[in-house]
Amino acid sequence: MKTRPDPRQKDPQADLECLARAFAGLTEPEQVTAFLRDLCTPAELEALADRWKVVPLLQQGVPYREIHELTGVSVTTTGRVARSLEHGHRGYAAAIAVTSAIPESE
Repeated sequence: MKTRPDPRQKDPQADLECLARAFAGLTEPEQVTAFLRDLCTPAELEALADRWKVVPLLQQGVPYREIHELTGVSVTTTGRVARSLEHGHRGYAAAIAVTSAIPESE
């Protein structure tokens, strides 16, 4: 009889690394967009896009309430993004570095 893995034996770190490798293997923005649309619900995509949208405004020093007025993103979400920028895993910084090197027309 075939042995099946116990679904209760999850390895969240390995699962996250596997997902990260999938993203890293995609080379074109269109591929990433398609993967995100397949992977996430519309609400999840909106939440991710909202978080990313406030990053440049935070870097410019725009106050949270003004960010909310400009984008509609909640002050709470903006605060979470700000904390990640300051005390996170440097993921935003890495993404900022690579996207600032890419011309907007691409």
